[in-house]
Amino acid sequence: MTDFAGFPVSALDFYDDLEVDNTRSFWEKHKPTYDADVRAPMTALCAALEPEFGSAKVFRPYRDVRFAKDKTPYKTHQGAFVAAGEATGWYVEVSARGVRVGAGFYDASGPRLAAIRDAMADDTTGRRLERILARLRRAGFDISGERLKTSPRGYDADHPRIELLRHKQLLAGKPYGFEPVIHTPEVLEMVRSDWRALRPLVAWVATHAVVE
Repeated sequence: MTDFAGFPVSALDFYDDLEVDNTRSFWEKHKPTYDADVRAPMTALCAALEPEFGSAKVFRPYRDVRFAKDKTPYKTHQGAFVAAGEATGWYVEVSARGVRVGAGFYDASGPRLAAIRDAMADDTTGRRLERILARLRRAGFDISGERLKTSPRGYDADHPRIELLRHKQLLAGKPYGFEPVIHTPEVLEMVRSDWRALRPLVAWVATHAVVE
């Protein structure tokens, strides 16, 4: 395993070109670039973070198009995910738009989502989550995730945390974009620092998304 040296400019160029020509012929011609300039740096980055955060899943580049209207065969980004619970953990991605990081939960079954909402609704645990999210916003993270348009069943529209309760996903993310630093080893410490800042959110979800 080589040390992480940053994501080369060619990694972003690769995805720029793939967005234009998302075909098997392009992929086969440029797969050495993907292997050397995209997947290898991502694997090295995850290896450097593993002692503190745990083993990452570096996602496959192939799209599952069985039920998709868009039949393009390849993902236009390379992501990696460290799980801290079911569908909960930290994320990092490189694409034509640069590098971004994130964390939170991206999926929850009915019982798990109900447990999360119970914790959101509770004055003690819900207010703690609000404080976590407020700190993340001040640190430059965007708070997002799929939400209901109406109030979830069992909660009044005037609940003090109704905007939180509408979440079916809860994600905090930050883009680094095209900043020159993403091409250097320094981006490792940026990701590490941001993942540390996101740890309270990950821990909150992992603690409360428990079905008894």
